[in-house]
Amino acid sequence: MGGIVMGTGPNALLLVDVQNDFCEGGSLAVPGSGEIFPAINQWIRKAQESDWPILASRDWHTVDHISFEDRGGAWPVHCVQDTHGAEFHPKMNLPDSAIRVSKGTAFDTDAYSAFDGTQLDSYLRRHGIHRLFVAGLALDVCVEATVKDALKLGFEVELIADGTRAVEADGAPAVFEELKEEGADLC
Repeated sequence: MGGIVMGTGPNALLLVDVQNDFCEGGSLAVPGSGEIFPAINQWIRKAQESDWPILASRDWHTVDHISFEDRGGAWPVHCVQDTHGAEFHPKMNLPDSAIRVSKGTAFDTDAYSAFDGTQLDSYLRRHGIHRLFVAGLALDVCVEATVKDALKLGFEVELIADGTRAVEADGAPAVFEELKEEGADLC
């Protein structure tokens, strides 16, 4: 598998918000989101072959969530709990054994990072995970927040460049550069 780097410590694959509403045809679709699936599925296979935990974060919003425009938030209604839009995209070959991490579950609290209010860091530490391979949507929103939090919490981060896309595609190079400066590696 060309391009896949093996870590030196216990690794995990973290897939951020690869949900129907963030993919083409969704209420908050990220441009080019359909292009991430070959890379993501390659990494899922690699994680399974290497016996790494696979974690998948998801926005899991309540009806009337604070992030929605009709409540003064920045976004259209998206990823409402138990709706089609909140489901993981079917092109992602997510195994049943993957650990689901739900965020943004309270009416009046928003969450961008997979670490926001989820105790994900506690889970990773309990299982001896030191390095995260991260992909998902959107690079300049939830992926960026997740990578920054992971680095602040002391995890090594390998950001899978082919496995993410930005809401503002023109800004993607600057986001990659900023995350590299903060300590993430691109793979």
